[in-house]
Amino acid sequence: MKFNPALLSGKLKKRYKRFFTDIVIGNKTYVAHCPNSGSMMGLLQEKNGCWISKVNDPKRKLKYTLQIIEVNKNLVGVNTHLTNKIFLEALEKNKITQFRDISEIKPEFKFNENTRFDFMLINKKQKCMVEIKNVTLKRNNNIAEFPDAVTSRGKKHLRELINAQKQGYKSYLFFIVQREDCDLFKIAEDLDKEYFTEFNRAIKNGLNVHVYKCKITPSEIKVDKEIELT
Repeated sequence: MKFNPALLSGKLKKRYKRFFTDIVIGNKTYVAHCPNSGSMMGLLQEKNGCWISKVNDPKRKLKYTLQIIEVNKNLVGVNTHLTNKIFLEALEKNKITQFRDISEIKPEFKFNENTRFDFMLINKKQKCMVEIKNVTLKRNNNIAEFPDAVTSRGKKHLRELINAQKQGYKSYLFFIVQREDCDLFKIAEDLDKEYFTEFNRAIKNGLNVHVYKCKITPSEIKVDKEIELT
């Protein structure tokens, strides 16, 4: 997924009120929307390099959006709103090895009155319910982790994916790691033990889990390759 127009380079000053960041470019501070509801653990050190986009939408109060943060010379994509677009582009380019025979793609599929899955994918054999999660956390060595904070929404999706599996669909959970410096992935049990428990229960009930990491530059984010779940 290419950024067009090009992103603006600056330095992170602070994040506050959850969805606001101050970004310094030259001698000026810009207020940018932070499109990430997680804790963003390990990413928010002052003066970290970052890249923001600008939109010319008169209806938007904040004209800038935080897209990428640099940590220890590694770029991390923080915009969770882009994750599905990154996955869809990879899907259409046959980068997702589990889905190379898809005949129909239905984004934002309404599964029931209380749940929408990110995608329903249809092939010759069956209908697949697919949920996508964005990953930015890395604490040790080359291991990416999810979640970076307690996630009630994530637990709900796990329960509904089990429900879909029991109804005859094939359920998938894809973690998209928006950073290059990870070759393994695990669930952060210490940050949300209930999610860890639900995740293991979902796997025992047939949930298919796959993890892909991305290649990231200030001009493009794209799926690179699948990495191992530990």
